[in-house]
Amino acid sequence: MPRSKNKVASHRRRKKILEQTRGYWGSRKNVLTVAKNHLEKGLVHAYRDRKLKKRTFRQIWIVRINAAARLNGTTYSRLIDSLNKKGIEMNRKVLASVAVENPSAFTELVKFSVN
Repeated sequence: MPRSKNKVASHRRRKKILEQTRGYWGSRKNVLTVAKNHLEKGLVHAYRDRKLKKRTFRQIWIVRINAAARLNGTTYSRLIDSLNKKGIEMNRKVLASVAVENPSAFTELVKFSVN
């Protein structure tokens, strides 16, 4: 009886990897061993950077809130502290969007919370 190599499964496995590497540069897209390595590394970066993205956006929000707070005569830390003491529960994403899109409302918020 001849040896069975299961060509269908092998071909699909290789094809799956090469489909995921479409758009890569040079042999990274069409040589299986190179494509496998670069795909794996790309997936590692994607996983890591999904976590870093959250940190980065929080930093951006804090910078925006701080800039808007300083325009209103206070600092970020004093503003957040006074908001917490007054019981105003707004997350940084919402505060940053209010500061950018509606500065007058942010000014009112600062006046209410700091005083």
